[in-house]
Amino acid sequence: MKLQIFQADAFASGLFKGNPAAVVPLTEWMNDETMQQIAMENNLSETAFFIPEGDHFHIRWFTPKAEVKLCGHATLATAHILFNELNFQGEQIDFNSKSGILTVKKIGDKLQLNFPADLSHEVEPVPVFTEAFGIQPSATLKGRTDYLLLFDSEETIRNMKPNFHLLYQTDARGIMVTAKGNEVNFVSRFFAPGVGIDEDPVTGSAHTTLVPFWANRLNKTEMTALQLSTRAGQLWCTLSGDRVLIAGKAVTYLRGEIEV
Repeated sequence: MKLQIFQADAFASGLFKGNPAAVVPLTEWMNDETMQQIAMENNLSETAFFIPEGDHFHIRWFTPKAEVKLCGHATLATAHILFNELNFQGEQIDFNSKSGILTVKKIGDKLQLNFPADLSHEVEPVPVFTEAFGIQPSATLKGRTDYLLLFDSEETIRNMKPNFHLLYQTDARGIMVTAKGNEVNFVSRFFAPGVGIDEDPVTGSAHTTLVPFWANRLNKTEMTALQLSTRAGQLWCTLSGDRVLIAGKAVTYLRGEIEV
């Protein structure tokens, strides 16, 4: 069976930046094992699969190791492919998913994700995190699945060199580290040992936790953010009630075909 495959750099204004995601359009679902093997073969932090479903689409996301319930950059990449490669007509795409209905809307030269907000709560410090990052966070919080560690400066976040061996020994699905930014409202990095990813370049789903946290801390509902991975990515964020709006750009890197 031959399948179309695309790859796009999400949360990027040019190639080789942001977070790359593979996008595989399907007419109907194939078995989960095959989708997982395709994701493993692609060896990107995320491969998105989608099928048409009435007047919208159903989307699923796989890391090389596991299916996840929510992925921002691969949703952005999928919408970009639908708009720019598959001739979707309209200004908004609706996706059904394991996290409910998600929308992606054209906003000028950006695409804006509409995702459910994730409210974090403060928890006791986790000693292994301090050991792994080499510095004690000023606060430790946890959302639905991921930890949020607050630090003192952008420079601290930028210069971190985590001990991944220690992080892989924790039960954390993901760990985001964050601080106020120098030229944006906040910066972050994201590590996902629970799904087999050392560091994710730009993580839309992490911002469903980061945006409510920083909105409360800064008393702002509209913010700019920068994820400080090697590839880096900029995000324009809004807290809207119990939803988080996350906007960014994307570019197509690859158009191809796979045979399974």
